[in-house]
Amino acid sequence: MAEHGTDEPSSSTGSPDGEGRDSGDRLLLHQRLAVRELIDTEASYLHMLQLCASDIRSRLQQLPQGDLDVLFSNIDDVIEVNSKFLHDLQETASREDEQVHSIGNLFLEFQEELERVYKVYCASYDQALLLVETYRKEPELQREIQGIIEAAVPQAGPSGLSFLLVIPLQRITKYPLLLQKILENTDPDASAYPVLQRAASALQDVNANINEYKRRKEVASKYTKVGQLTLRERLARINTHTLSKKTTRLSQLLKQEAGLVPRTEDKEFDYLEERLHWVSLCVTETKNNVAVYLANLEAFLRFRPQESELDIPGGPVVQYCSLMGDLQLQAFPDFKQRLEGLVWQPLCSLAKALSGPQNLVKKRLDKLLDFERVEEKLLEVGSVTYEEQEARHTYQALNSLLVAELPQLNQLAMRWLGQILHTFVDLQRDLAKQVLQRAEGSLAQLPHHHLSEPAFRKLVEDVLGQTGHQLRSFQENFEKVLPPPTVQPLLPGAERQVQALLSRYGPEKLYQVTSNISGAGTLDLKLLRGQIVALLQNKDTKGNSSRWLVDTGGHRGYVPAGKLELYRVIPGQGEVKEQVQPPKDSHHLTPEPSPAPVPSVPTVTQKNDGFFSDLKAERGLIG
Repeated sequence: MAEHGTDEPSSSTGSPDGEGRDSGDRLLLHQRLAVRELIDTEASYLHMLQLCASDIRSRLQQLPQGDLDVLFSNIDDVIEVNSKFLHDLQETASREDEQVHSIGNLFLEFQEELERVYKVYCASYDQALLLVETYRKEPELQREIQGIIEAAVPQAGPSGLSFLLVIPLQRITKYPLLLQKILENTDPDASAYPVLQRAASALQDVNANINEYKRRKEVASKYTKVGQLTLRERLARINTHTLSKKTTRLSQLLKQEAGLVPRTEDKEFDYLEERLHWVSLCVTETKNNVAVYLANLEAFLRFRPQESELDIPGGPVVQYCSLMGDLQLQAFPDFKQRLEGLVWQPLCSLAKALSGPQNLVKKRLDKLLDFERVEEKLLEVGSVTYEEQEARHTYQALNSLLVAELPQLNQLAMRWLGQILHTFVDLQRDLAKQVLQRAEGSLAQLPHHHLSEPAFRKLVEDVLGQTGHQLRSFQENFEKVLPPPTVQPLLPGAERQVQALLSRYGPEKLYQVTSNISGAGTLDLKLLRGQIVALLQNKDTKGNSSRWLVDTGGHRGYVPAGKLELYRVIPGQGEVKEQVQPPKDSHHLTPEPSPAPVPSVPTVTQKNDGFFSDLKAERGLIG
């Protein structure tokens, strides 16, 4: 028994099989410890995220909502994904023999979701740190924030917000290390080994993609801000380096236009750019139309006929005035306020949101020219400088970002615009309902409320037709009945001039000036009201019939046709001689109304005030 007892331990510890079992047990133990570390740290990490989202964010009410959105970014999405991930991780414990294999598959399954949520959070991390730095410049605000954080998370220490904000970045970068630790303690011959290898490689790719996305966002942020610079800031940036770059780009563009070098074609990007152009155009046109609509609505609200003094006592007029007063004091102002808040402001925000991508599209063209020039040099020389390599990377980053995000942007912008238009229609419908509800009481008291809509429409058309006929009849009578002509005296000393014009041209060529003529042109005459002239030609050399050539008896020139009227001589004793030599008791010639207007010639008699003269002249010119 003693020998057997002494031989058994030596055989178990000294044999190769025993050493293999001990090594396998240690490997399995370390593997289980690595798995336990993964699950425990994931639970602790998720608890910290939930603490940030619920307790700390809700207590930082002294910060603007915009700051909170930047600080905590999409932490809710991160919590949602990691909650499902932790739940599935804990479920693998029930499959002890296949737990490691299940963990590897689980990471592969969550690869895309982890990358989707963490790249957004990591891209906004730098902007969050800038906010933290601004808070530190305000001691009182910094103390308040620090007190809230230390009360919820004592281990945060003096780092405060910075300690909390960096936790998601640390976690996503730690996943490949945790997987590598499990992999190192897994037998290479085990079925779980290749799965863990793929999972570790996938999480490394996730981190690489997140870093690339973050870099693209930084480039996009840089060139988006350039579009917001003032003219003075842009001029300050001009130097020999920028001038050299612009000259090189222009040279590259001219060579492409001349066909000396090929142009890079990207049909996918061209399609996305065209879509963005049309979306931006729709937003701009809608914004302009809504601006005009608001201006017209404002003018409508200023026009209040119900407050005017009407000479129609009682009846439907009182009901109308009461209804319109109620609508303009309550319904229409409320509608305008809702329209500005629910339609106009979102439209302005959408237009502003699209300006950044439009600037990036323009900047991409510049970077594309740089890229093409560097590619040509790379083919010719075989090497490029660091700055040229950076230019290549900048273009690739911009192009990749736009190609990846323009489809989502176009879709989101169209959905946003559609919701705005739906809201506009709903506001119109609500306004119509309010007007009808408020008008129900007043409509019941109107004389024609019992009529059906077709009958009421016919009644309105009949009344409008009858009123139109009365208006036309009044117009015809007004044009037929003119005031009696009044005598407009000739200018002093003009009798001899009139007699000379009569003897030379005859009475049918004489016209009288109805108002003073300044004679602004070179060949234009300067005449006084009442002066008599003789018509030589009823148009100028260019065929303009509104400018006549006349003779004053001493000068010839052009005068406006609208300021001349036909001068008719009333026969004294039925003899023309007596027209030329009037009686002693009449020292002037008397104008006579023309029996019929001559086309394109104003033919009315002289009036005191000139109003009817102008009206008749318009009739004569229009025909």
